[in-house]
Amino acid sequence: MANFEKQPQSSTDPIIDCSVVVPLYNESKVVSELYQRLTKTMTATGLCYELIFIDDGSADDTLRILREIAAADSKVVVVELRRNFGQTPALAAGFDIAKGQIIISMDGDLQHLPEEIPIFLEKLGEGYDVVSGWRKTRVDNLVMRKIPSRAANWLASKISGVDIHDFGTTFKAYRREVIEQLHLYGEMHRFIPALLSQSGMRIIEIPITNIVRPSGSSNYGLGRTFRVAFDLITLRFLLGYLTKPLHFFGKAAFYCILASALMAGYILFDKLYYNVPVLIAHGPMAGLAAVLLMVGTVFIATGLIGEMISRVYYESTGQKIYSVRTIYRRQKPAGQ
Repeated sequence: MANFEKQPQSSTDPIIDCSVVVPLYNESKVVSELYQRLTKTMTATGLCYELIFIDDGSADDTLRILREIAAADSKVVVVELRRNFGQTPALAAGFDIAKGQIIISMDGDLQHLPEEIPIFLEKLGEGYDVVSGWRKTRVDNLVMRKIPSRAANWLASKISGVDIHDFGTTFKAYRREVIEQLHLYGEMHRFIPALLSQSGMRIIEIPITNIVRPSGSSNYGLGRTFRVAFDLITLRFLLGYLTKPLHFFGKAAFYCILASALMAGYILFDKLYYNVPVLIAHGPMAGLAAVLLMVGTVFIATGLIGEMISRVYYESTGQKIYSVRTIYRRQKPAGQ
């Protein structure tokens, strides 16, 4: 097993080498098995670890089982969110609480195999900052999942310039300093490698096993495709124009004003050279030119407002995208 740099903590706290962050929503049928397999895998690595389970407003017995596990194992931390916030906020909560110098995220439905965690650790040991899983051979429905996923991944790769095949999987490993630079919101967890690539992080993709969900049904449907499409637009804006929104809106404004000017020029030329009645011959075109001019002006104003909001964001961001009700953990006896 590769060695990792250990950062100093307080004299009373053990150094946590690795934190495994797992969001859970109505996974009562598999959570016990997940815990057992994670414990076996992480114990075999020889690293000091913690398991962070985030209950994202489950309506079944998931939280009860997690509390029983946390009461018996001091390596387990259970975070109870006040309601179902979604996967990105749940991951953000886990990342904020994690103490490990390595942070691994994965799904809680056992489609991600805990036994593959050592492969991620080995790649981090080779000097990479982010290791992303790749469901190279997928078992999902062709029309409902595979085709939309491939299209979205291709677009995300082109937009971000990050050459990976599977942005959607949660199974990833990060160095702590990478996570500390990350601010998640919306549903952007699937594009973490793209967001981090702008900081020059070393990212590698490794194949992972993709199996049929052992229990329950997926929380994702076809409607997710539309959300991903909107997220891709957001991703393009974040990667290219977050710190300079006027450049984004300015381009749209330029094209609108240019089209308006060309139309107005043509109308004016026709009027002065051929004495053509403007309203009779070019009424619709004149109206369109006026509309485009107003739209261009609105785009410029929007860009300026965006510039001001961007500066406020960078200077005052501190609001969390989740709300924690309770954190459960078993205290270690003194001297351990």
